[in-house]
Amino acid sequence: MNREYFLISLFFAISAIIFYLFFTLILPFFVPIAWAAVFVILSFPLYERVLKRVKKRGLASIIVCLFIIVLIIGPVTYLFIALVNEAADAVTKVNALHQSGQLDELLDFDIPWLNSIRDRLAPYYDISKINLEEIVRDAINRVSGVVISQTTWLIANGTRAFFYFGLMLFAMYYFFKDGEHLVAKIKRLMPLSPKQVNLAFSQLRDVIHATMYGGVVIAVLQGILGGLLFLIMGIPSPVFWGAIMAFLAIIPVVGAFIVYVPAGIILIIGGSYVKGIIVILVGSLVISQTDSVLRPYLISGKTSLHPLLLFFTIMGGIAAFGLLGLVIGPMIAAGFTILLRVFETRLHADELTTDVSPRV
Repeated sequence: MNREYFLISLFFAISAIIFYLFFTLILPFFVPIAWAAVFVILSFPLYERVLKRVKKRGLASIIVCLFIIVLIIGPVTYLFIALVNEAADAVTKVNALHQSGQLDELLDFDIPWLNSIRDRLAPYYDISKINLEEIVRDAINRVSGVVISQTTWLIANGTRAFFYFGLMLFAMYYFFKDGEHLVAKIKRLMPLSPKQVNLAFSQLRDVIHATMYGGVVIAVLQGILGGLLFLIMGIPSPVFWGAIMAFLAIIPVVGAFIVYVPAGIILIIGGSYVKGIIVILVGSLVISQTDSVLRPYLISGKTSLHPLLLFFTIMGGIAAFGLLGLVIGPMIAAGFTILLRVFETRLHADELTTDVSPRV
C-alpha cells in the first residue's frame, strides 16, 4: 500500500514538473497565441463557409488568414498609426493652449444654470476648488501617454513585434486547420458525460460570441461613427476621439456619450450652436442607439455575461494583459461561469440534469 501511494505521489510530482516546464515554454509566446485564438474564435464561422467551398482545410485556413490580414489587421495598423500621431498632436495642442492661457479661458464659462447649481452646493462643497484645466490636461496626457508608450515599445522592439506577428499568423493557420481536432481532444479529458461536455462547450461558444460581438464589434462601430461625426463637424483629432469612444463603449454602464456630450457642450459654449446641437443629437440618436439596435441581431438567442461581471473582467483584463485584456478578460470570465455551472451540475445532478447554461 505504501508503495502504491509512493508511485501515485511520484506520478503527480512528475506531472506537476512537466506542466510547469510546459507553461514556462509557452509563456513567452502567450500574447501572439492569445491574439490568434481571439481572431480564430471571432472568424471561425467565416472559415466554415470557406471550407464548404474549397473542401480543403489548409487552403481554407490560408484564405481566412489572408482575409484577416487585409481587412482587419491592415486597417487597424493604419488607424493605430493615425491614433498615435493624433495623440501626440493632442498633447502638444493642450500644452500650447495651457501656456498661452487659452485653455483657462475656454474652460472659464459663465452659464446661469451652472452658477445656480454652484451656489446651492456652496454650503456643502466649494465647486470652485475643482480645477477643470488640470483635469483636462491630466486626462489627455494619461490617455495619450498609454498610446505613445505602446508605440515606443513597438518602435524599440520592431523585430520582436514582427516576429510575434508571424507567430500569430502561424498559430492562426493551425488553429483553423486543426482546431476542431484539438477541441475534441480537450472534450475527451472533461470528467463529464459526452452530452454534458457538448452542451458546456456550446454554451461557452455562445457566451464568447455574445460578449465579443455584442461588446467589441458594437464598440468599434460606435467609435467609427463617433470619429466620422467629429471629422464632419471639424473637431480636431477625430481618430483619437473615435478610439476613446470605442474604448469607453466596451465598458458597461460607461459609453461614448462621455466624449460626444462634453464635445457638443464645448461647441455650444464656444458659439458653434448648430454644430454642438448636431453632435449631441447624432451622438444620442445614432451612436448610442447602435447598441440597442444591433445587439439583438448579433447575440440573438445567446447568453451574454452580466454587465457587472463584464465590467470587472474588462478592467482586470486590461490591468493584467494590456490591450489584449479587452477580449481575454471576458473570455476568461465566460469560461469561469461555465466551469461554475459544471460544478453545480455535478453536485446537484438530480435537480439540474444536463443543464449547464450560465446564470451569471
